[in-house]
Amino acid sequence: MRLFILLLSIIFILSSCVKNNPDPSWIEVNEWQLNSNIELSGLEGELTERITNAKVYVNDDLLGIFEVPFRIPVLKSGPCNVKVYPVVVNNGISATKKLYPFLNLYEIDAELIQNETLTINPVTSYKSITNFWVEDFEDINNSIENDANTSLATLQLSNENLTAFNGNFCGKVTLNQNDTTWVANTTEQLAIPKGSECYLEIDYYVTNDLYTGLLYVNPDNSTQNNVNIRMNGQSPEEAVWKKIYIELKELVIASPNQAQFLQTFSAFLDEGDSEGLIYIDNIKVLWY
Repeated sequence: MRLFILLLSIIFILSSCVKNNPDPSWIEVNEWQLNSNIELSGLEGELTERITNAKVYVNDDLLGIFEVPFRIPVLKSGPCNVKVYPVVVNNGISATKKLYPFLNLYEIDAELIQNETLTINPVTSYKSITNFWVEDFEDINNSIENDANTSLATLQLSNENLTAFNGNFCGKVTLNQNDTTWVANTTEQLAIPKGSECYLEIDYYVTNDLYTGLLYVNPDNSTQNNVNIRMNGQSPEEAVWKKIYIELKELVIASPNQAQFLQTFSAFLDEGDSEGLIYIDNIKVLWY
């Protein structure tokens, strides 16, 4: 309800501005393009993205956050500086938008002219200071380990159900009435400093609920798993590849001192189903 009221307010304000100022300038922002950063030498892995929004400033005055593509009136004209920041859906919650801290802004100096449209095709890349842990399943020896004690299903390499940006392989888990449970974690412990910006990115295609979590590994090798975000299973007839950005910062802050971290995954055959499919790809943990 609050989001609906906010959107109505923005529409009302913009409409009033145009009505009271019949000759505004216009800015049109198209969808984002994610490019490689030459300074990272490919460390960022496959360049998949779901940058759904942009935060726009003109001469450092905030215009707002808008879903791309969009066209908005601007009550300015003449030479100006335009900054466009990449914004994503945070934790898969559509009402929660957040400026993504690992991507560079797009900035141009341009001329705003009344009754004319400045068209912007924003381009971004990962910041050079970003640390990456990446699993893209392009090597037969992937770094996702099934839990030998609790996991009945296993992760396997698959070349099924791939879209163009996913390379040659992805990870696949099949749940059924015999293999009802999948529990796994990454094999490399990550030393992420407390207070760091930290996210999990993952491309996924699931017909069964999939949970992510963060495992604390203490100096004495004791562990504590923290289930974090659930990705809801899609109906088999409508399932498509999606991408999600999951914030890990608060989990890292809450960890014991000197703990290191493993990314975890778990899935349990959905009630009433005889089979569930999980495809995952381009898993990234990012921090700085």
